[in-house]
Amino acid sequence: MALPGLTEAQTRGLQELLRVSPVADEIARRFQEAGHRLALVGGSVRDALLGRLGNDLDFTTDARPEQILKLVKGWADAVWDVGIAFGTVGARKDTPEGSFLIEITTYRSEAYDRTSRKPEVSYGDSIEQDLVRRDFTVNAMAVDLPGRGFVDPHRGLEDLEARVLRTPATPEESFSDDPLRMMRAARFAAQLDFDPAPEVVAAMTAMADRIGIVSAERVQAELNKLLLAEHPVKGLRLLVDTGLADHVLPELPALRLESDEHHRHKDVYEHSLTVLEQAIALETDGPDLVLRLAALLHDIGKPRTRRFESDGRVSFHHHEMVGAKMTRKRMRELKYSNDLTNEVSRLVELHLRFHGYGGGEWTDSAVRRYVADAGPLLSRLHKLTRSDCTTRNKRKAAALARTYDSLEERIVALQAQEELDAIRPALDGNEIMELLGLRPGPAVGRAYKHLLELRLEHGPMEHEAAVAALREWWAAQPQD
Repeated sequence: MALPGLTEAQTRGLQELLRVSPVADEIARRFQEAGHRLALVGGSVRDALLGRLGNDLDFTTDARPEQILKLVKGWADAVWDVGIAFGTVGARKDTPEGSFLIEITTYRSEAYDRTSRKPEVSYGDSIEQDLVRRDFTVNAMAVDLPGRGFVDPHRGLEDLEARVLRTPATPEESFSDDPLRMMRAARFAAQLDFDPAPEVVAAMTAMADRIGIVSAERVQAELNKLLLAEHPVKGLRLLVDTGLADHVLPELPALRLESDEHHRHKDVYEHSLTVLEQAIALETDGPDLVLRLAALLHDIGKPRTRRFESDGRVSFHHHEMVGAKMTRKRMRELKYSNDLTNEVSRLVELHLRFHGYGGGEWTDSAVRRYVADAGPLLSRLHKLTRSDCTTRNKRKAAALARTYDSLEERIVALQAQEELDAIRPALDGNEIMELLGLRPGPAVGRAYKHLLELRLEHGPMEHEAAVAALREWWAAQPQD
């Protein structure tokens, strides 16, 4: 039997709620007995209708944050109040069906001051008032609990069926209240494969510069969600086409290099999006943010290094080195962690290394250096390098794939022989100091580096050979 206002198919979608109903009904009764309303809201309702409801549940209530805390304490297995300044209390409830992460937020409205990076929060008294302040109509639906009455004042259900993103208020009001919603439109396009309504696109384009008042941390979080989504290229195109990317990731639209009949070259923007899609196709353990960022940014050094040669060709000499520096700068501005920044920029720096391999002319020493330079990023470098081939010439693409196959085969063979994954000299720092009678200092580092170079050049060394090589090197050093 369909619920009021819903088709049979939509009712079946909401039956997803039955799986979580013990948790939802338990907490709803606690609020009801205390004289408060509680409703499942936003993404939880949307995902239930799409048949993809997970164990993260969002609720809204007329209870104030302090009252929410009192109602969940003693019921939840864990409670946290880090979002209480914004009216949100978090909780975890463990059940035989699994652990549920719950967020309960007081009815609210929030708006940005023109000069502030933080939203001003004020509490509301009705669910209708709360829903009108939400980002998109597909996220402005609620299910009242425990009775399961369906609340949809902005026709979000129709937009869900049409797979369109509209705003409950006008787009201008919505994006003025929180400019990050413009990036969320791109993120939902990437996650859900929905299309923003024309008036939403128009407002995003007209108001793109408003994203500048949003903190880098919030922008980064939305960008990550977009990149890790199922259709990231769709979201990225929307960022570029509306001008938002000019403010949050300007290196991406800069890849749309001009071309003319005399200086034809690959469309670097389209090439980069294709590389991203091809890298995603090679993922084996779920979405990989490091790989996806590297694929997207691998050629961002090209605009700064572009040169028109006398023979009509276009060159981008050392664009990988320039691109690595640009990647590091952009990721720091977006407040990425040092580890993530180092990994992505290193992949950008290394992405052209394979092209020196030719038809397999590398020596074993060169292969060792390739592995050593990639370190723990080697498997990602394999995927990035393979993805970087976007030629339409099938014969050329097949030849490149075969050549890279041969390189990987050589790496596997050397790894079996030499433990390439842990390349290190036969002598460690303590042994070097003992043999040469040194204290810790720069000379020990130079000696270690010399032995590492020998290891890379010639492969594993026996202990006695390494000792002899060390003494020979030391004898040739100027003695202070």
